[in-house]
Amino acid sequence: MTRIHTLVASMGLSLACSMALAGEITVSAASSLSNAFKEVAQGFEAQYPGSKVLLNFAASGALLQQLAKGAPVDVLASADQETLDQAAKQGLIQPASRRDFARNTLVLVVPAGSKLAPKSLAELAQPAYGKVAIGNPASVPVGRYTQDALEAARLWPVVSAKAVNTLNVRQSLDYVARGEVDAGFVYATDARQMADKVKVAFTVPLDSAIRYPIAATSAAANPREAKSFIDYVLSPAGQAILARYGFQKP
Repeated sequence: MTRIHTLVASMGLSLACSMALAGEITVSAASSLSNAFKEVAQGFEAQYPGSKVLLNFAASGALLQQLAKGAPVDVLASADQETLDQAAKQGLIQPASRRDFARNTLVLVVPAGSKLAPKSLAELAQPAYGKVAIGNPASVPVGRYTQDALEAARLWPVVSAKAVNTLNVRQSLDYVARGEVDAGFVYATDARQMADKVKVAFTVPLDSAIRYPIAATSAAANPREAKSFIDYVLSPAGQAILARYGFQKP
């Protein structure tokens, strides 16, 4: 093979690799979106043949730390506004691409076989309730929502003393499902995923709605595909998938 042929072949291989990677994006999403976004990704890939969505789930705060340290992420979807506010301040997302795409509610769950049936936050202060699973407020949005609710009820000091801090909302759900704690704060959508192992005691009142934002990252390797994914999440098809998992429209 001549030098020119070798060069042309090399250029052709590089172009083929570039084209193959053009449809691949990495989406970092809050743990509570795990089940829904797996189906959303499948729907997106079906609508855009040749596309590939790589999913990364963790607590929103952990996702922000990963992004800040240079993790290759194209789209960031959080369970709270604060995380994306911080991402915007650090220049990690494209502000114009930011959209709210879903709402959720905070609930208190207990093991399915539990004889305890609290009807209010005040009951958690009673001696009958020992360990309570609460997401770490420093990095887990559900923990911040929980802290806000308990502080508003002037119960944070007594209930936080019983807290088993978790790394994400799914860990709180698992602890309750296994009966390792007496109760736990999770999202309504998470409680649905283990309806056979946990039961919702009541919906926790909050001063503001739980709204999920999504945005393309500033360092997105495939900004066009990132925008297409966000558009799909907001489309009737994407919203229908989210609704099946209990998420409400933004």
